[in-house]
Amino acid sequence: MISWPGTAMPGTSRKPRSEMDNPSKLPWLDWCRKLAAIAQNGLTYARDPYDVERYSSLREIAAEMVAAGSGADISRIRDLLGKDTGYATPKVDVRGVVFQWNKILLVQEQSDGKWAVPGGWADVCESPSENVTREVFEETGYRVRCAKLVAVLDRSKHPHEPPFLYHIYKLFLECEILIGEAKPGADIQAVGFFGEKEIPALSLTRITMGQLAMLFEHHKNPDQPAGFD
Repeated sequence: MISWPGTAMPGTSRKPRSEMDNPSKLPWLDWCRKLAAIAQNGLTYARDPYDVERYSSLREIAAEMVAAGSGADISRIRDLLGKDTGYATPKVDVRGVVFQWNKILLVQEQSDGKWAVPGGWADVCESPSENVTREVFEETGYRVRCAKLVAVLDRSKHPHEPPFLYHIYKLFLECEILIGEAKPGADIQAVGFFGEKEIPALSLTRITMGQLAMLFEHHKNPDQPAGFD
């Protein structure tokens, strides 16, 4: 999964780690997201030139707040906010949950050398299950079939690092292996199965220990209903 720039850009200053680890300690980021969404929705539907000017000013205020809070270059924030058009909605991240011998399939990311459940941004014109099966095959070499929705989570309510400027929903679908063998994809260093007590260092931008514990719990108790925030 290619990381979208968050509130802390590479090479810029960041808030102290204790604050960044807990999204609830970043209320200003939620305020910025809400302001940016109001501005985007307003620019989508406004016809009066004065309204367009007001919503453009509101988006500029959101960009200034993000830049001040993160240390990021404001021109980059403006560019990010300006790319989204139409009614503002969350972005979707899909993850394929694959177990074998009661061990979970993880991939080692090239970007940070750490491990995550295979997956990435959902592509348009593909259903959630189609996105998941494609991502799992591209990253691991395994052909899978999606069997169950495990959870729909709001990324901002979990201790991912770093926080992102965009509002993101994460979909976890449990899958069964049909055929294939481990073959790391272009952005993946290694592929492996890990037991609950064998988990390597996780790529916290993609998966947290709490989410991984939830996945193991669903595997052990398959009759559980899907989780959600």
